[in-house]
Parts: sequence; structure tokens; C-alpha cells
Amino acid sequence: MAKVTIGKKACAVNPLKMSQPIGGSFAFLGLRGAMPLLHGSQGCTSFGLTLFVRHFKEAVPMQTTAMSEVATVLGGYENVEQAILNIYKKQKPEIIGICSTGVTETKGDDVDGYIRLIREKHPELANYPLVYVSTPDFKDAFQDGWDKTVAKMVEVLVDKPISIRRDPARVNVLPGCHLTPGDIEELRTIFEDFGLEPSFLPDIGGSLDGHIPDEFTPTTIGGIGLEEIATMGSASWTIAIGAQMKRAAEAMEARTGVPYRLFERLCGLLPNDEFMTFLSEISGRPVPAKYRRQRGQLADAMLDAHFHIGGRKLAIGAEPDLLFDVASMLHDMGAEIAVAITTTQSPVLERMPCAEVLIGDLEDLETQAKARDCGLMMTHSHGRQAAARLKIPFYRIGFPMFDRLGAGHLLTVGYRGTRDLIFALANLIIADREDNHQPTPDTWLDPWAEHQAPIDSAVVAPLH
Repeated sequence: MAKVTIGKKACAVNPLKMSQPIGGSFAFLGLRGAMPLLHGSQGCTSFGLTLFVRHFKEAVPMQTTAMSEVATVLGGYENVEQAILNIYKKQKPEIIGICSTGVTETKGDDVDGYIRLIREKHPELANYPLVYVSTPDFKDAFQDGWDKTVAKMVEVLVDKPISIRRDPARVNVLPGCHLTPGDIEELRTIFEDFGLEPSFLPDIGGSLDGHIPDEFTPTTIGGIGLEEIATMGSASWTIAIGAQMKRAAEAMEARTGVPYRLFERLCGLLPNDEFMTFLSEISGRPVPAKYRRQRGQLADAMLDAHFHIGGRKLAIGAEPDLLFDVASMLHDMGAEIAVAITTTQSPVLERMPCAEVLIGDLEDLETQAKARDCGLMMTHSHGRQAAARLKIPFYRIGFPMFDRLGAGHLLTVGYRGTRDLIFALANLIIADREDNHQPTPDTWLDPWAEHQAPIDSAVVAPLH
């Protein structure tokens, strides 16, 4: 059982944490035809937009209420009204998702009240989907903003079922923010191979997977549509992935009566065994031979890689669910989690396979005494300088990942994703060993070589 400690520094020196509004707007990007709107200054939105564009290398829609100093003091009703009207008339999105920021939360703007007034004043917006989530960035973190937003989507957009008839083939899937679009697509394939029809909320696998549309659209392309969200009450099960999604799963059950199953991990052998077994039970089908073969490949990969990963000390910094998922898998491989840093409180932290988890920043990840003895660092792209100073291999996980291509397609879930992650880490360790010229069987020297005189071929008699 890990001890959870909160850092006492007055400020973050090298931030690990991303803010709540960024997490909330990320969730809205998984809806079809959506426009995330940050209620705050232009700088707040520009910062988040830059992170998304650099991470996904795609055009990302996002708008702002552009609060000035005067508007912040007097109240932001006019800014919210004007922003909603401009977006509604010009971009014509199917839904506008509004997230607050620290500026407007400090003032105490009643955005729910603003929305009621706007609907009364503009009848064309009376039934238009406007979802507001309180996400102040002076508290909590990226993961909290995501889970609050998904829970609010469930409460506002999912219809209460008229009857209790369930579609046995349909399942709701509530993915955590630690899953990539590549992870979502892998999960979609797994569900469909069991004959199930998954509805992902949000579905960033459909909107941020890098596909190019036939025509430009100012809103999100792909993702789950509002009509599909509305009918999620007819599903037979809700599957939540990551401890952060428990709130949304409970909201779904309270609103629709659909039971849920929470999977805190999907990276590793045993978590995927449990996942496949559950899908087999609810679908009434055996596990396809395809996944039995992938399981064997993962077991073989673990056997091959444990010579390189086992016994190695690791330093990891990530959001709680991603930290717990990856660290637990590596602990199963025999690695030692020497340093673990995260961003916010979570019930999974106490079950981390290490002595202590610190809620802190990347400076803490670098300056912990045990970090100097680590043989691998894992965190997002802002940790690359710390790894360079410590002179240890660096593997990028989480958000943002702006200095490498393909961040949206990285895969860590399922047997296949776990296998690929294990190979990537083992190869990184092997390459580091070769770069540092550490002894290997190919470079071992004959200990007697320096004592032997050179052989003069001219005096060596030919063999007959």
C-alpha cells in the first residue's frame, strides 16, 4: 500500500499537471459537430488550443468568451451571450460545450443562470444543446475536468428510458482521458469481435484519429452523435475504463438504470484476461481465437523482455489512472517503481505498487534522491530535459506529446497494446545500453589477450 503525499512547494517549477478546463474541453472534442467554449480570457483558450494542436498535429476547434479585465469584474453575461450567438450563427455546431476557467470561477459567474436567460431572450436557442461544466483551473487537474464533463454529458444529453427493454448487444463505453484515439479504436474492434455494438462517450477515436474529411468543417469531425447519446439508456451494460469514470458510470446508472462494470486497468495480462472473460459472459460468445493467440504473444513478449525490464528502477510521472495502469504492468514485469509523481488525488494511488506517490511536478520527479538510480523515466514531453540531465532513457506517455509524431495512435490497451508497449520499453533500454558501451557478449574481451605476443605470420610454419 503506497503512502500518498502532497507536495508543499509554493508553486510548480516544471509543471506535470494540465488544467481542468483543458480536460473538460478534451471530452467535448469527442462529440460529433461540437464546439468547446472556454469561459475566460483569450490566453486561457490559446494555451489549451496550442497543446491540442501540437499533440495531435490536427486542426482543433475551440472558442473563447474573451473576458477582459472590465468584464471579469462586472460579470461575463454579455460575453457568454455574444460568444454563443456568434458560434451558433457562424460555425453552426450540433452542440456547444462550455467550460469555466479560474478567472471566471474566482469572480463567481453563474453560467447556468446566464444560459437560462439566453434561452429566454433567444427562442431559437430554447432547445439547443448547451452543456456547461464548472472546471476551475486553480484546483484539481486534467483528469478531473474530463470525468466531470463526461458525467455532465450523461446528466444532460442521455434521455431517461420510457421502457426497461434493453438491447442485449448494445453496450455503453465510458473511456478515461488516459486512453488515446488508437486505444479507442482497438477497444471498438474488440467489442465488435464479440458481436457487441459499443457507444463510446466521448469518442475521440472517431474525431481525433487524424483522418482527413472530404470538406472542411469548423467543428469536430467524427465522434459520437447526439442522437446516439440520447439512446444510451437502451444498452444492456455500461463499461467504464479507469477509476476516474466511476462518477459518470454511476450517473448513467442513476439516470437510466443500466448496470455498470468498472475496469481500472486494461494494460497487462491479468486485467485483459478479466476484460475478455466479462465480454464473453455478456455476449454469450467464446473468446475469439484471434485474442487467444494475442494472449500467447503477450506472454512470450513478457518472457523475452523481462531480462531487460525486470529489476530496473523506474521514475514515472502521469495522471493517476495512467500512472496506476502502466506502473502496475511494469511491476508485474519485475520492475521497481522507485519514483511515482502524479497530479491529483485518486483512490487508485494507495494501491500503487510502490512505497510512496507524490502529488507534485516534474521537478519532484527529477530531484527525488531515488531518481538518480533509475534506469528509465516515463512522462509527457515536458520531462525530456529532466531525463537528459539525469542521463537516463526517456519514454513519452500521456498528454501532451508534442515532439514526436503519432501520439494519437499509441496503443497500450488489450493484449496487443501491452505487447507493443513492452517491446518499445525493452528496445529503449537495449539501445541505451549499446549507446553507453556497456559490456555485452559481443564486446567482451579475452582477458589473456594483452599478455599474448603478436603473431608474426612470416615465421609461422604452414600446416600440412
